[in-house]
Amino acid sequence: MDDYRAIADQLAADIASGRLRPGDRLPAQRRFARTHRVAASTASRVYGELIRRGLAVGEVGRGTFVRAGRGRPHSALTEPAAQRVDLELNFPMLPEQSGLLAESLGPLLRPDVLGEALRPAVAAGTPESRDAAATLLSRADWRPEPESITFTGGGRQALTAVTAALVGVGERLGVEEFTYPVMKAVAARLGVTLVPIPMDEHGLSPAALAEAHRATPLRAVYLQPTLHNPLGVTMPERRRAELIETTGRLGLPVVEDVVNGFLREDPLPLAAIDAEHVVLVDSMSKRVAPGLTLGFVAAPPGLVPRIASAVRSGGWAAAGFALASATRVITDGTADALARAKRHDAAARQAIVAERLVGFDVAADPAAYHCWWRLPEHWRAETFVAAAARRGIAVTPAAAFVVGTARAPGAVRLALGSPPPETLARALDVLAGLARGTTEDVGVE
Repeated sequence: MDDYRAIADQLAADIASGRLRPGDRLPAQRRFARTHRVAASTASRVYGELIRRGLAVGEVGRGTFVRAGRGRPHSALTEPAAQRVDLELNFPMLPEQSGLLAESLGPLLRPDVLGEALRPAVAAGTPESRDAAATLLSRADWRPEPESITFTGGGRQALTAVTAALVGVGERLGVEEFTYPVMKAVAARLGVTLVPIPMDEHGLSPAALAEAHRATPLRAVYLQPTLHNPLGVTMPERRRAELIETTGRLGLPVVEDVVNGFLREDPLPLAAIDAEHVVLVDSMSKRVAPGLTLGFVAAPPGLVPRIASAVRSGGWAAAGFALASATRVITDGTADALARAKRHDAAARQAIVAERLVGFDVAADPAAYHCWWRLPEHWRAETFVAAAARRGIAVTPAAAFVVGTARAPGAVRLALGSPPPETLARALDVLAGLARGTTEDVGVE
């Protein structure tokens, strides 16, 4: 019978009009059957049809709810493409993630708890949130002092506040020669000059950093020593010791970005080697969920007031609800469970890369959610990006990471965390086919 589809159409219209809102719980199926004078089996088929259309979601033991939003369809990887496969942004989401977070955050919706969570937050957070953050950031025998931690609205706000606190207008900040693109925008906004420091296979070169500082003094250096974005390099322990010796001798503060560090259980952060000169920055967006935006800054005691002042004056403080949410998912173990699951997921995606891009010059850490692809010589990165876009695949050219006027290499970064694994595999097949061809083959002008 098609009657159940007609009933589903009516409910779909109610959802589209707003009469049924995201998160609304639908009646129990037996009650729905009585109200609409249909068989229980028909009610079950109605709910199943809504779930099939992406309009509702069933939760075991709780019922059926109007879905918060319909998932974006993934491109079939044809030319032209109506939707794109996103290998540009890197915010990994796991299928089980929403369920775990719903269970963890459910108690926050109690009126008394919610009322407290919605109060304004301060840069220092609360004793409970500082202790939770210190636990989250800890590695092996190292744990930052809770009093050293400042909270921001997200990782980008944390980097902006720390840069504003350490580097004045017109002053120089050393960065790796390939750096996080957001730092380029932050520096431009704050009037800070970025100085690219050469890298080798182990990461930033301490000797090159010292030379740049001698030429014209730097105020600080920003780097990603673990799972560097975009190169995927993790600085070995010997290089870390050399770097800390150099920056200590030069009296140069270090801003250590460990936003991808949760994907590796080693090595220790630079802050564990030198807690007096290293400012560690992390966030919840990749580790837990992009919508849970909360940044952490663990700083030497003498810098905490300056950083907190920058957070307040810049309007970069965390929201109270985000602070309460993060504290809860850390203390009940949800954040740790998600980190473990994402380590497994990243490894599985890297295995797909190794299989689908075999024979190409790809640099990737097995733990990372991204890889660096040095294209065949006949391809310019910008031309390859344009050809990929025509097939509905978004990738990032090397130029996005280059500092200053240096010529960008013929390479692209692939972010692996967004599409489902099967879509990722198909997208990589398409990109491999493009790379084996030429611009004449694909009609790019």
